[in-house]
Formats: sequence, structure tokens, C-alpha cells
Amino acid sequence: MEGCYVTGYPVPKIEQLRTVFNDSESPTVDRNSGQSNTFLSTFMDTVGSVSPAKGSRNRIPMADKMTNEMWNCSNLSTMIKLMRNSSEASACYMHAFVAPLSWETLTTRCEDDKDSDDYDTLLVAAKPALQDMPTSQMMFPSRTAQPKLKKMMKMLKKVYGTMSDNQRKLVVKWAKQQITQNYFNCTTSPSPNSSLKEMEHCKPSLKWLDLEALAMMGPYLSSLAPDDVDSSPKEKLCKFYRSAQFKSTLRMATKMKPSLAKRFLKKIQECFRGKEEFAKDMDNLGSLACYYDADADLTPDLSKKLLSQLDDCDNPRITRLKKHLVRSMMSKDITVQVLRELGSSVALLSPEQLFKLPGKDRKEFLKTIPVPWTKHQQRSLVKKELGNKCKLSLEDLRILQFVAGGLPNCALKHVKTREVLNDTEVLGNVSKRMKKWQMKAMLQVLCKDVDISELVEKLPSTLLSSMSLNVLAEANITSLDQVKHKTWSRAQAAYLVKNLKKISYRPSKVRDLPDSVCPVLLDKMEVANLSAVPLRALSLAALTKRALLCLANGTDLSGLTSEDVSRLGQLLCELHPSQLRLMAPDVLNSSLEAMASCQHIPKRHRADLIQLVTQTFGDPSDWSAETMEDLGPLLLWDDNATSALPNKPWMKDVLYYLKSRLSHASTALRKKLFLLTTMSDATRKKREANSNSSGHEKGNSSDSDSSTMNTQVPTVEMIVGLEEDNVFWKETELEKMPAETFLGTVEIYGRVCNYSADKLAVLSRKAVKAFGPVSQMNESVVTQLGCITRGFSDAELEQLPFSLDTLDEIACCGWNESQMESVWKAVAKHNNLTAQQLEAEEMVALNQFICGLNFSEIGQLNMTTFKGALGSMNDVQCSFKVAQQLKSLAVSAFGNPSTWTEAQVSDLGNIIAGLDGAELASLDPSVCSFISRFCIPLISPSNFAFFTVAQLEDFGPDNAATVTTEQKDALSKEQQNALQRAMAGSRNQTVPTDNSGAPSLSVEGMSAFMKPLLFLVTGFLLL
Repeated sequence: MEGCYVTGYPVPKIEQLRTVFNDSESPTVDRNSGQSNTFLSTFMDTVGSVSPAKGSRNRIPMADKMTNEMWNCSNLSTMIKLMRNSSEASACYMHAFVAPLSWETLTTRCEDDKDSDDYDTLLVAAKPALQDMPTSQMMFPSRTAQPKLKKMMKMLKKVYGTMSDNQRKLVVKWAKQQITQNYFNCTTSPSPNSSLKEMEHCKPSLKWLDLEALAMMGPYLSSLAPDDVDSSPKEKLCKFYRSAQFKSTLRMATKMKPSLAKRFLKKIQECFRGKEEFAKDMDNLGSLACYYDADADLTPDLSKKLLSQLDDCDNPRITRLKKHLVRSMMSKDITVQVLRELGSSVALLSPEQLFKLPGKDRKEFLKTIPVPWTKHQQRSLVKKELGNKCKLSLEDLRILQFVAGGLPNCALKHVKTREVLNDTEVLGNVSKRMKKWQMKAMLQVLCKDVDISELVEKLPSTLLSSMSLNVLAEANITSLDQVKHKTWSRAQAAYLVKNLKKISYRPSKVRDLPDSVCPVLLDKMEVANLSAVPLRALSLAALTKRALLCLANGTDLSGLTSEDVSRLGQLLCELHPSQLRLMAPDVLNSSLEAMASCQHIPKRHRADLIQLVTQTFGDPSDWSAETMEDLGPLLLWDDNATSALPNKPWMKDVLYYLKSRLSHASTALRKKLFLLTTMSDATRKKREANSNSSGHEKGNSSDSDSSTMNTQVPTVEMIVGLEEDNVFWKETELEKMPAETFLGTVEIYGRVCNYSADKLAVLSRKAVKAFGPVSQMNESVVTQLGCITRGFSDAELEQLPFSLDTLDEIACCGWNESQMESVWKAVAKHNNLTAQQLEAEEMVALNQFICGLNFSEIGQLNMTTFKGALGSMNDVQCSFKVAQQLKSLAVSAFGNPSTWTEAQVSDLGNIIAGLDGAELASLDPSVCSFISRFCIPLISPSNFAFFTVAQLEDFGPDNAATVTTEQKDALSKEQQNALQRAMAGSRNQTVPTDNSGAPSLSVEGMSAFMKPLLFLVTGFLLL
């Protein structure tokens, strides 16, 4: 119902409600005044519970008041039909009210109801309930007859996109049971209910996945187990593949796991006589095309068929295949039609190829087709369309909206603000593709011409998050409604919350929270998205402990069921392995499988968790591809476990699949994929033979890595597929790389960060051979070279024509202090800049190279401009000396550090590392959890020792986890204990080493409990 409230719909009038809930035309035998009054009173109680910070749940409201007559399918169906006469606004609340009632009625009361019309009505009404239903509440009918089963599956297909992976697996399990019961008179249920006890168990060889079952399952086919594919009769699967329904099914479905996709593909290929016949009929492959081993001599038409199905593939082999297919298709003249056929693979063309398209056609293509253009392509296309002009009309912006990352600063300064602001679609597309400095430049222009309050209302969140605090302060924000559906930066959220006085940042203890909070807490936690909460926020430890107490209900954890544990939601990721060990074996298995989806596992839990996984499921070297797909993400939290993974034939595809689902890939995973990608088939087969003869297959040792890689020479195909992982080539291998290979892949090498000095020396020498002396390199060459330029001397760097617009692309390269000084001098000379004249967007564009300004130049920076740039340059890491100078500027801007707020501390980012010991000690404890976790390790140990016990206790687990060993050693015993308490997330508790049973309650306060919930409801991203 909260959706109705948020939309602004008024609550229906009482007269209208009485008409619906007590209609005179309803059969009197089924409806009486008491029944209607209960419906009406329940509805009004539910509506009354909806408020901006308290949404209704899908749990059946006041179910204890519902009589058997009220659950009657016909009665409820009649009520739903009467709602059709209501306006959209009035019906919204009523539909939200009857949705869970309808689902409960369908799953428990309507099995024997013969009225097909009533059943259809309830199915339509129940759909909204399933779109937001927690897994623990997702129950299905124990037995559904054939006609109703088809209708139920048709409805379930419509809510497929809103379901979690676990919920889709539940649907598959239920559907398989119903299909085998209805069509084969056997059951797959391990413990059938009383009505099925006489039914035989299905034989493993049962071919249950026939044509009708395939059609019923639809997109849920992507959640089958690989062995289920073998349950499909060959002729039925072949017929299904050739139908239009197969392609539409895969288009609806999420990406299949590699093992399932390969099993489907293998079975489908058996429908054809050889690869040539199959190639002619591969239009329907869909996502299965990602694993198709295509011939090299496909015709342009066959290339087009295959290419159109490769957009969502994430294997480097596919990148190479796409390039080959594009070359095959480009044997024709370049036309708009050809480009449309290429789809997203247009990004594989060079700017020079795109320029062959007539100007009018090129403009139309750019304006209408979103393509993942590279940064170089964006700059080249913008340059081609704008030439040297700096004025940017709305039509220009429409043409260039999908290449906005290439727009120059001078063009952004001349946008027509009112026209741009009114075209929300173009503005949204442009802001998604802009760099931080570009967004800052556009905001500068918009803020001059438009009232800030209007900007807060109309700007997309991507642009709003770049708005500085001093500008945001000018907006007349007086209520949560004005800002709750926007995505804000951490500093902005802190400012807004404190300004609106909605939350206290100092949590009080709630040791005596009553047990009555448990149902609400568990309901909230099961569906809460905790990605908006700091990874180790103070509230997480508190919530986890309290939720476990609620689940255990006075007993130990061995009595929990899988359904109980699912109610923890993302809090499951916070459990200590010692707590998991107390669960029943089947509950432990399902819990570990669920934890494979965790986006964060506490670092101190990881080693014990890997050990528990190995003890439970066996040595990973013996795992099948399916087990690796299900549990592999847990191993990837540990570098040693990742490196030790065996080099089995399927491992590369599985790891690339898992990597695509991770928010961050570890260096160990990237290195493993590099080895698997560059390892020759002969070497891999030899290793497998050796490992099999020894009875075990383990991961690579450093010696075997060395011997394998000594024979490698980088090829264009490898380099294109590896992208950032090209950093792992040895300098001897880079030396062997032919000049033409380097020239054809220089942009890829230029995008790779953190080369060692030896590798940079090789690459920079190759650059000079390819492009001539440093003094003769132009801006285009320097941009292509990217991080390779770090291999030049300081004197050579000063000669290079660096573009200010592209500095953010090389900020990650690992520059030292003298190099940054040289780059700044080169940038200032080439772009005619002085420190005194720098605008906010130019400071942001300088990125890391603002550290190259000398002390005098930092003192010349404009104070107001500096404040406007701060929020967008908080990740800049300067030396302590430079950070001190920037800190002095911050003191001039915001006053003494003792007065700094949470928002200001967050905005200042790594500049906090420039504070001396006394200044750090003067910070208010409440701001300490807002110090950037990337900033903490930058503080010198001698200065870090000045933090007080109260400050360290308020660090929070995230920041406490980033404290270095050297910093800890500089602390007193009392300070170290305070840091331990911060790590545990509680002021009177240390990090647990071995928790057993349900934990004792010593948790953060009600405000800590409410903070994540409030922001999850309102949409704040309190990072």
C-alpha cells in the first residue's frame, strides 16, 4: 500500500468501500454484515498503518479475524470484480489489500473450486503480492489440477523478473512436482503429504520435461539443474528449440549458468546432422550462443545471426569471436542498416570506419542507438560532430547523448539550461555517461540560471550526487518528501538527515528491546537491501544478534529450519562460521549455498568459512562444475583458495560467469583467469594428465606458473580478451610482442593500471619505436598511450601535451609525487591554466594531479571554487605534505576541525589525512565513522595515536577494519581495546572469536536499528 501512498493517491472514501465490501448483490448465503464489517475494519487498519517511514507488508493482515466464509473463492472474486468500477487512485489501495488475500486463498482454499472464472480473477489479483513477497512466505498449493497449473504458471512467468534466484528455484521445484503428479502419476517430493502418500516416487529416468512442460516452465528453464535437461525427450526438445517460443523464453530468462547452458546446447546440437546444418538454424540460440564454438568461415548472413545473440556474453573468447564476425559483416559497405545489425558490437569499429558513414546517417544513428562506446570513440565522434565549435545546442546534445563522455568543457559551459532541464530523457542519458568533472561543469551552468530547489526536484540522481554541500544548502528542503526518492552521496545524505533532524547519529543501547519487536524485525530484514548500509555499519552487528535471538526463541540454533534462516535475509552474511556449525546438516548446506550470493563476508570470518565449506562439501579440486557455480563465490573470498583452484576444462567459463556477478574481482581471481586464458591447450592437457596420474589435481604453484608462461607471446586475441588483466604479462613476454601487435592494442595497454617499473620500461620503449620521440608525440598519441606514459622520465612528462579532459583516465596509474608535478606542469602549459584561475570542474578534472601543485599554487586556489569541487575529488590521494596544504585550505573554508560536521568530513575525503595529531584529536567522535575508509591507512601512525578512546569507539567496524598494523602498534592498550570494540560494532564488546549458540544481546540502540530501515524505505544511500 505504501506505493499508493507515495504516488499520492487518496484513500478511498468510506461510501465507496462499503459498496465494495458489503455489496447488496453479493449472495447473502456467503456474505453477512459481520463478514463485510471485518473486511472493512481490516482494510482501514491496514491503510492506517501506512506512513512515509512505515510501509505495509505482504503478510496477510489480521488473518486471525478472517472467517472461513471470507476465504471463500467466490466471495473474494466478487469483491475484486466490484473494484473494477473504481478509479485507478481509489482501486490502488484495495488491490494492494486483496493481493495477499487472493494468493492465500489460491494456495489453500481454491483447490476444489470448480469456477474457472473465480480462479482467473484471483490469479490476476494475486500477482502484485508475488512481486514483493519474501521467500519464507512463498507457499504454493500442494496439488493443482492440469488446467489450473497452466494458468498458475502463466501468471508466475509474469512475475519472473521480480523474483530472486532462490524464489525461482522454489517455482521450479514446485512446478516439477505438479507436472510429474498430474501427467505421470508419480511424485518427486521426498516427503509427500497425506494426499500423495499412495503415489509412487518418480524414477530418475522419467522423461518429464516434454513439450508441454517446456512451454509451461518458460523462463524458469534457466533455473533447472543440468540433469533435468536429460529428462527432456530428444524429439520434444528439438521441436521446442525450432519454435518461436524457445527464443522468447530465453529472452525473458536470466543468464544460465555455464553447466546448464552447455548441457542445453549439447542436446540441441544433437537435433542436427553436423555443425553446418546447425549453423543455418541458430537464430534461436539466445544466451546459449555464448558457449557455441563457431566456425571461422561463417557467411555474413550467418555471422549476423550469431552476432545478434552475443551481447550479454562475458567470456573473453566471445570478444575475439565478435571481432571476427564484425569483420565478416563489414565486407559490405557501411550503412545505417549494417550498423543496426551490428548492435552493441558497433563499438568494435574504429572511429575511422564510423566516419565513412554519411554525416546525416551518422547523426541519426548516434542519436537513436545506445552503444557502449569506448572513451576514445566518444571523444572522436564528438570531435567529428562539433569540430572546433564550443556552443552546444539542444539538438547537438540529443545527437551526442550516448557519447556524452567525450564532450569538452567549453561545450558544457554553453548549454541552454532551460531547454536541457526540460528534456528529462536526454538529460538522464547524458548524465549516465558523464565523468565527474563533466557533471560538475554542467551543474555549474545549471546553478547559475535555475533555482536550486527546482534542480533538486528535476535533476536525475547521477547529476544531483555531484552537487556540492554549499549549493545544496541553498535549496529550500524542509521535508523528507522532497528528497526521499533520490540517490544521494554519503556526505549529502548526512547533511540532509541532520538538517531534517530525522536521525540521531549516536545510537543508544536497547538491551531491553522486547520480544514483540521480533516479527517486525524479521519481516524487515528478510527483504531489506543492506547494500545501502556501510559494509560493517554499527547497526549490522546489532541487527544480526537481535535477529538470531528472535529466530532461536530461547533455544539453540540446531532447531532452526531453512525457512527460519531465510528470514535473516542479507544478515545471514554476517553469521560467524561457529554459529553455522550449530545448525542441522541440511540447514547448514542450504545456508552456505545462500551465502554464496553475499556481496560481503566479514574478513575475520573468511578463513573459517572456507574451512567449513571444504568440510561440508569436500575438497574443491574434486568439485563438479555445478558445485563450483553454486559455492565458488565463497572460495573467491580467499586468495589462497582462489589460486589453488584446479585447471579443469570448464573452470575458465565458470570463473568468468562468477566474476560477472561480483561487485569486485580480487587480484587472485584476475591472475587465475589470466593463467587459464593464456595457457595453451597442450599445456593444460599435460597438467591434467600429470595431476590425474598423481591422483589429485591442485591449482598452480608459482614454479608451474613460471614454466608455463615462459613460452607465451602476447597475441592480439589474448590482449583484447584480457583487458585490465594484461598487467600480469612478464616483461620478457612483453619484449617478445611484435611491433604490429603493440600498435594494434596500444589503447588496451594504456588503460591498464599499476604496471611495475620493468614492464613500463618495456612498453615505453615500444611506444617510442612506434610513435617517435616524446617531443614529437601529439595529444591523440598521448591519450592512446594512457598509463604507459608513466614510463617516461619527469623531464619527458613535462613535454607531453596532456589533455585536461582525459586526466581522470590515467589517475589510477600509480604516479609518484615528482611525476604528478611534471604532469601538472605539462597540463598547465598545454591547456593554458594557472592555479589561480582553476574552476571547480577543472579541479575535479585534474583528479590525482592536483597533488602536483606546489605549496604556493595551492594557496592561490579560489576558496569558493575549492568548496564547490570538494565532494567530487574526495578520493584524491596526495602525500602528507600536500594533504597538509589542502587541509589548511579546508580550515579556511570550514573553520577549525573541531567544528566539522559529518557531511564536511565525508566531503573532504582523503584530505583528512593531512590533519596533524592535535587536529585529529579535536574531531567530534560522531564524525569518525564518516572518515573515508580509504583515508584511514593514509594517516601516519604517530598522528593516528592521537585519536581518543571515544573517537576510536565511534570508528565503526568498516573503518576499524582498515587500520594498519603499524597504526595499531602506535596505540596504547586502552586505545587498542576501543578499536576492538569498534570492530565488534558495540562499545562494550570485543570482536568474537568463537560464538556458540544464540548470542547474548548487547546491541546498538533503537536509532541504529531504525537508521538502515528508514533509509531503505526513503531511498537514501547512506554509504
